[in-house]
Amino acid sequence: MTSLAIHGGAGALPRAEMTPERAETFHGALREALGVGQGVLAAGGSSLDAVEATVAWLEDCPLFNAGRGSAFTREGVNEMEASIMDGATRRAGAAFLLRRVRNPVHLARRVMEHTPLVALAGEAAERFAVEQGLKLEPVEYFFTRERYEAMLRLRGTDQTALSEDVVVKLPATDQEASGTVGAVAVDARGNLAASTSSGGTTNKFAGRVGQAAIIGAGVYAHNATCAISCTGYGEAFLRLAAAHEVSALIEHRGFELERAAAIVIDRLREVDGRGGMVGVDREGRVALSFNTEGMYRGWIGPDGRPHTAIYAEAREWPRAQR
Repeated sequence: MTSLAIHGGAGALPRAEMTPERAETFHGALREALGVGQGVLAAGGSSLDAVEATVAWLEDCPLFNAGRGSAFTREGVNEMEASIMDGATRRAGAAFLLRRVRNPVHLARRVMEHTPLVALAGEAAERFAVEQGLKLEPVEYFFTRERYEAMLRLRGTDQTALSEDVVVKLPATDQEASGTVGAVAVDARGNLAASTSSGGTTNKFAGRVGQAAIIGAGVYAHNATCAISCTGYGEAFLRLAAAHEVSALIEHRGFELERAAAIVIDRLREVDGRGGMVGVDREGRVALSFNTEGMYRGWIGPDGRPHTAIYAEAREWPRAQR
């Protein structure tokens, strides 16, 4: 029995602005990302390996606000972040304020496994990436026209929009999509893992750190409860310690995963927060909760049937052959 759930960001484009062609592109990308993680699990791999491989694929896909498709700060540069957590040991790793690391999730895992630390930032983190043999890219690699033009539309204002899946003709509003990515999984041994990666908000302050890099806010995994990855307005998730809060409701109140996730997402309104999360527990049950119009998401439960969704309705894909 294995399960996998992923997200590509909460706050999808308003349905009226989503063309069939664009929706098809996102459904296809989510399905391919699911296939990467499910391939690891089907081969007997660990949940930790599965979420790392899945998030790395999403970081390489310019559709999403992580890695190659990252948003720009108001200075016109990319600053990326990622985290990963092992539910069996509750070891965790995070890296942030990255400008050239191709796959921040790989660096987060190296921090977890090859240092006594939980988090490493900036130039020191990138030096460590080089020491670990991880791939760095020139800054041009991370440039995407849509992300850059989104930043230009907000430049000179104090707005830092969730607008990561940007269609340039749209007005700059917080109804545009957030493309933070993440994955959660349970493997055949019952071990849980979670990972989150992001380029942050458009037009953010240089040096801003979001929930994607903070253990307990944007990511959490504990075999006794659940694995969670969050997406959305990072400051709200930080204030609520949102990912850990789901685990706490399960551990201390006896709630089931889906109810606990829904409660925490509902509490976002207390701090003017928008976003969502995906979660999985040891029984393979999946939660996909959000308070935005949509959330790019996909999941494969114990029945092995892949699903992807942007808005309320979901698409079921043929079951992967094993």
